Amino acid sequence: MLSRRVMLSTPLALVAARAASAASGKMTLAIHQNTSAGAGYRRSLEGWSRAGIQYVELTAALLDEFLKTDSLAAARRVLTDLGLTPVSGACGVQGLWEPNPNHAASLENLKKRCEMFAALGLNRIYSPTGTTQKFTPDDYKAGADNMREVGEIAKQFRMTAMAEFVRTSSFISTLPTLLQMTRTAAHPNVAPLLDCYHFWSGLNKLEDLDLIRSGEIGHVHFQDVPDMPRELLDNTTRFIPGDGIAPLPRMLRKLADKGYAGPLSVELFLPKFQQGDPFEVAREIRQKAEAVMRRARVM
Repeated sequence: MLSRRVMLSTPLALVAARAASAASGKMTLAIHQNTSAGAGYRRSLEGWSRAGIQYVELTAALLDEFLKTDSLAAARRVLTDLGLTPVSGACGVQGLWEPNPNHAASLENLKKRCEMFAALGLNRIYSPTGTTQKFTPDDYKAGADNMREVGEIAKQFRMTAMAEFVRTSSFISTLPTLLQMTRTAAHPNVAPLLDCYHFWSGLNKLEDLDLIRSGEIGHVHFQDVPDMPRELLDNTTRFIPGDGIAPLPRMLRKLADKGYAGPLSVELFLPKFQQGDPFEVAREIRQKAEAVMRRARVM
């Protein structure tokens, strides 16, 4: 079993790191485990650490696979032995935000995920808003209530639960809608997650970043978008920051002006990344993404 002191030490350290970053106006580079999904939990983290990555975003899918043959304490040791700081976790639970008949079951699954990720030192967890249901204006009132319920669960574990708008969602697909929803919910343990791919490839415009209030964004996923019709874009067309046409330096400067000083987590789905050598993938990401961060003066 992990001691309470060990469980709480990393979140407190991460809070201190975020405070220091906020004071300096700087952001940090992280990598999302979806990027090296084919390597598994341990090998992805080992490869990234060799490439000089310090901040990582975990996924429930890779963690579950690791736990089939090993323990949660061992998963924690992988992080600590490699000197890695987990900054967020993809909980893998659907149906948390929109009204749906399985919402109660989703909340129970979220509790289990929060307990698991808290034991790994996380204080942030997220779920996307992906759904294709049909909705009415009243459903958004129910959605705000759902966010409050999610926030209460996260609060029990001293975590922040974040909603990620998804460009193809029929419920929350844009930054303005997500901001309106989280503000209506008004729960201190709920925050919006901004994904650069979903933002620039979806029904958003650069001026929408002006709507963000200081300190409002809880986490950022960092990717680029190729020069092609938006109708042809999907998860496999996410590029390493700097390889596409998205105005990432302008976006990062706006986020910095709005008080964001957290991780920029690179999340990619192309097979050449997911099945590639995690060390080589991380090395390429670090070279290109850090160059964008320097141009934006957030590093």
